[in-house]
Amino acid sequence: MTEQTGAEIDPRTPVLVGAGQAVERLGDPAYAALGEADLAAQAVTAALADTGLAAADVAPMIDVVAAVRSFEKSSPAARSPLGRPDNMPRAVAARTGMDPRRAIEEVTGGQSPQHLVTEFAGAIAAGETDAVVLCGAEVMSTVRAALAGDGEKPDYSEQIDGQLEDRGFGIAGLTSLDEVRHGLIPPVTQYAVIENARRHRLGEDPARYARAMGELFAPFSRVAAANPFSAAPTAYTADELITVTEQNRIVAAPYPRRLVARDQVNQAAAVVLMSAGAATAAGIDRSRWVFLHGHADAREQPLMTRPDLSCGPAAAAAVRQALDMAGLRLDQISVLDLYSCFPVAVFNLTDALGLSPDDPRGLTVTGGLPFFGGPGNNYSMHAIAETVHRLRDAPGAFGLVAANGGVLSKHSVGIYSTTAAPWRDSWSAALQARLDARPSVPVCHYPDGPATLESFTVINPARDDRSAVVIGRLTADGSRFIATVDAGDTAMFDLLTGDDDPIGTGIFARSSTSHNTATLDEATMAERHPLPRTGFRDGYEDLLVTRNGRVLEIVINRPQARNAMRPQTNAELDEVFDAYFADPELWVAILTGAGDKAFSAGNDLAAGMGSIAVPANGFAGLTSRRDLPKPVIAAVNGFALGGGLEAALACHLVVADEDASFGLPEVKVGLAAAAGGLVRLPRAIPAALARDMILTGRRIDATAALQAGLISRIAPSGTVLELAREVAQEILAAAPTSVRASITAMARADAEPDTVAAVRAGLSVLDTVLVSADTREGMTAFLEKRPPHWTGN
Repeated sequence: MTEQTGAEIDPRTPVLVGAGQAVERLGDPAYAALGEADLAAQAVTAALADTGLAAADVAPMIDVVAAVRSFEKSSPAARSPLGRPDNMPRAVAARTGMDPRRAIEEVTGGQSPQHLVTEFAGAIAAGETDAVVLCGAEVMSTVRAALAGDGEKPDYSEQIDGQLEDRGFGIAGLTSLDEVRHGLIPPVTQYAVIENARRHRLGEDPARYARAMGELFAPFSRVAAANPFSAAPTAYTADELITVTEQNRIVAAPYPRRLVARDQVNQAAAVVLMSAGAATAAGIDRSRWVFLHGHADAREQPLMTRPDLSCGPAAAAAVRQALDMAGLRLDQISVLDLYSCFPVAVFNLTDALGLSPDDPRGLTVTGGLPFFGGPGNNYSMHAIAETVHRLRDAPGAFGLVAANGGVLSKHSVGIYSTTAAPWRDSWSAALQARLDARPSVPVCHYPDGPATLESFTVINPARDDRSAVVIGRLTADGSRFIATVDAGDTAMFDLLTGDDDPIGTGIFARSSTSHNTATLDEATMAERHPLPRTGFRDGYEDLLVTRNGRVLEIVINRPQARNAMRPQTNAELDEVFDAYFADPELWVAILTGAGDKAFSAGNDLAAGMGSIAVPANGFAGLTSRRDLPKPVIAAVNGFALGGGLEAALACHLVVADEDASFGLPEVKVGLAAAAGGLVRLPRAIPAALARDMILTGRRIDATAALQAGLISRIAPSGTVLELAREVAQEILAAAPTSVRASITAMARADAEPDTVAAVRAGLSVLDTVLVSADTREGMTAFLEKRPPHWTGN
């Protein structure tokens, strides 16, 4: 490519004209315990001045300020123990003389700095703005030190007036309920699972693989040691990185502490983007302009559904597309920064792109996240800033920044040069469509049976509180699952921490309400987790259970919580329904709630994240149960809300008190009716009404529920249980074999969309009833003009 003059460049072309960084280290003479906004302001001031003009002259030109989301706001569980500004972009703007029209806080993820550059370069090209500042900061080191100290704690709280476009977390698909249930949430454990899977794919033993990780990262540490903005500028040899000591313990196998991202940092970075026309008008020297030649964004499949746990192909696909857009080959790139939170994040690209881990160009411009520092989501802003300065020192050279978010999940790539290039709109939608069309692996949430170990990690293996997470594939169907290992299962820990590769070993899995467990074999599982005996207990913590002849009555006994169901309630209901369906002497069950206020108000939100622990058979032991062979009647007294309505919908019949009301209010508290409400309600009542209730949280009363077909009968106030008992007696007056066969036939028909096919399939019900003793008894009693005496046979 040939150099173009400013006059030849389209004035709408986006150019990066300033880049700045800031760092504050504990113990440094100038350490001032700055908050996030103050440290970010230092980086922004440096970036404004990096344009070659006075920062105070550039600041008034800035129309948009976008902030990378800090770790203190990166998930629903995140907290700010020392407070924070409620509008970070405007807090930074107020400190630096900017008064932007638009302020933005970006979604979570390490891809966000490069994604923001790409997004706002496009906005500049489209004429939506002329000058943008992108910034981010982390002060995790200061917060940790302040909380650990005995002195007065700083307060970084700040209220800032003005518009803010908060884009939310943007972490959907980056984790799952299974990962939460089994502790596979910290990035170090997630990446360790991928790293161990890669080691197995390559056929490396643990010692040899550790050596490869050390040799990959030792050059990174040398770059960090020479970088004045590093959080801890220290060079290490490969031996020092992989030798396990008290200071370099294994945190999650195979990672010693020095090989993982350093998040206890105080670092900030910022860049300034302008249109070529605005930069020219401002008098910014052409030698400071850096152009975006190629770019791409891509998203990987969720970890548990990836065909190969050892890699994430979307990352390399994004790099290739960015190179194609720039019209370049990888060997034409002079400056590289590959996101390096963990070794496998780098290996994932070197493997796919044919890069040598010891490429003479180097794979980092900063020193990488374990050594330079991992300032939350903002690391790649530092990489972009370093790349800008290197390219200015080598006009015409090209640099590539590959940013990564999540668990090799979200990728943004940019290719930069001082050589002029026109703006090119994104090609990423077509790339993502191709990536989304790839096959995926089915996930089993409640595994039971023989399996094969696919990957694993052991957390803190040298400590008494060690734990392990394993990923397995069920022998029966190849579905993938997560499980944990009992703390006292020495044999399983010996397998996972031994010198031999445990991946590919046969294991055994079993599910429970709270989590899945893996052992070496079925005999060990039977010893450590014997299957509970199916039957009724003398008493329950959350239920009242009584037998009245052939009828089982189950009362959710938590009136103080409007009979909301906590994990204990769900587990007990699951156990009781197992016993009911197994007991040949019980023919009908009634489910109701204690008191007159509520059948059930649904999930007990007071249980927090623990409320996600439900049995394999679902909420109330019913909503995911495939086979309900005997009748269950829901007697709704008062509210049937959320999971309460979902439990009622899973029953065969619903009768209600005239004061009852029904609703799915999940959307009003940021949830969704995922325990069957989204599926069963539109099947039970007119679709328009179902959508209204689901999308607005609207409640309907008993009369409306009867008209809609949600319930079959209404009882006078306070008498619904008596009505349910009457209905139960009506069912008992019918042949139990016919009732059960009818239930089975209706369930099969519900799964068959073609009516005629369903009718024909339904004829098989006669195969059951015609050979039953009950059918013979029913016909005989009819002819003899006497009541039948049913046996259920």
